[in-house]
Amino acid sequence: MPGPDPASTPSAQTPPDGPLIVQSDKTVLLEVAHPAADDARRAIAPFAELERAPEHVHTYRITPLALWNARAAGLDAETVVHTLITYSRFPVPHALLTEIAETMDRYGRLTLVTDPAHGLVLHASDVAVLKEVMRSRRTTGLLGASLGEADVVVHPSERGHLKQVLIKLGWPAEDLAGYVDGEAHPIALRDSPEGVAAGEPGAFTLRPYQRQAVESFWSGGSGVVVLPCGAGKTLVGAAAMARSSTTTLVLVTNAVSARQWKEELTRFTTLTGDEIGEYSGARKEVRPVTIATYQVLTTRRKGVYPHLDLLESHDWGLIVYDEVHLLPAPVFRMTADLQARRRLGLTATLVREDGREDEVFSLIGPKRYDAPWKDLENQGWIAPAVCTEVRLTLGAGERMAYATADNDERYRLAASAPGKVAVVDRILARHAGESTLVIGSYVDQLEELAEHLGAPVITGTTPVRERQRLYDAFRSGEVMVLVVSKVANFSIDLPGASVAVQVSGAFGSRQEEAQRLGRIVRPKEDGRQAHFYTVVARDTVDQEFAAHRQRFLAEQGYSYQIVDAEDL
Repeated sequence: MPGPDPASTPSAQTPPDGPLIVQSDKTVLLEVAHPAADDARRAIAPFAELERAPEHVHTYRITPLALWNARAAGLDAETVVHTLITYSRFPVPHALLTEIAETMDRYGRLTLVTDPAHGLVLHASDVAVLKEVMRSRRTTGLLGASLGEADVVVHPSERGHLKQVLIKLGWPAEDLAGYVDGEAHPIALRDSPEGVAAGEPGAFTLRPYQRQAVESFWSGGSGVVVLPCGAGKTLVGAAAMARSSTTTLVLVTNAVSARQWKEELTRFTTLTGDEIGEYSGARKEVRPVTIATYQVLTTRRKGVYPHLDLLESHDWGLIVYDEVHLLPAPVFRMTADLQARRRLGLTATLVREDGREDEVFSLIGPKRYDAPWKDLENQGWIAPAVCTEVRLTLGAGERMAYATADNDERYRLAASAPGKVAVVDRILARHAGESTLVIGSYVDQLEELAEHLGAPVITGTTPVRERQRLYDAFRSGEVMVLVVSKVANFSIDLPGASVAVQVSGAFGSRQEEAQRLGRIVRPKEDGRQAHFYTVVARDTVDQEFAAHRQRFLAEQGYSYQIVDAEDL
């Protein structure tokens, strides 16, 4: 049941002139210019989700999923309530404080535990809740015999499916049933990369936040670690593998990412190349550590997924989901059957445009660690970035073509506006001599830009070997400007890139915007800033989608300077 109400005392409801306005509809308004705005933003981030982020006032919403994530991470209702009262300008509505306490109290009233005699059991601290979920049609076939009032047997194969159902019913279960050990396999972190002595340039130790991320994940058993691009998520995965020292399946976005993971693992761990297999369209190697692409696992033939059995046919002790926010539906379904394995999700943002964050929560695990981008920037772990939106006015003919086009064609017309080529020229002239990525979503637009700039282009049809050659040439400085499609959004390490010019995006995808900025925030040896430009067509859906894409980064403390294309 809910604990004592911290809002019941008069002193608790006489807050100072804080940066927050907390409203009874669960929205929280943050005044950006307030001196305590950054502290308040960090304090509410674990339990409130950003909805809108214009210049002066940002709007957050307190959702059940955000509160359950906070509860799973160890935050209690008293802490959440205290945070709101501390930073609120006006008295916090009493009804909202009560609802926060009651919503957070729903997490953990049902727990999944292992019973020596009966195996997997759903236990309730509140018998009425157990009776309620047992009567739901959604739990039919997932539960077995009752073991008294407070316990019911769960079919082991339904562990994940039951957790999905329970969160949909509003009673998220805390999974305390533990994990199988999996097949043991020795894995350790090197004191320094191969060929580099400790203390010499190139040697490494885990950064404090990386150690904390691994500890938070391991103590929780399974879950998600959220770190900015360039902050070393792969190294966190390697450290978790070393902690587990078992056979491990790593799921990644594409074959280039798979080979990059292999290079990093052989560099930073005691694993040899022979111990690491690639399971992709080109290769089908199963080794003690196997790196598989989501694409091959979701390949469908005659209505079935022939490669998904890879997930369940081996005795994995750990499964790592790189870019977990991209999990395809078939892998979601299969992950429901893998609840006896430890699962680590890695991502720069848990935002999903399809709203399936609750499935990440129930099937991979709750958010175990989240490092704000600006915090790591201030500590020097990622490069500072300046974000600029460049607005281009369409010519009269282009504007008329846009106005008379079908809705389905309008975004393509605006996003591929010919005038963007000249804008890219001006931006590149401003940053002559800097390693620059030109990023877009439409292949014909990118090929036209590449031809105009005399630069190579990488798209989905570029062979993996050619992609790797071009990435290597870019890293070495042989190629200074590289035109790339969405295939470069994820898990591509290009540490020298300091400028990105986005000419088109995946409609209003917030996670894509974060990933694209992430291509350029690897720390620079000379400490220089990164520059992220988004070129949009004014008064079109291109501008509207750009505003939506920017929301996640605004939550992280980034602001976009808006300039006219003619003023560059």
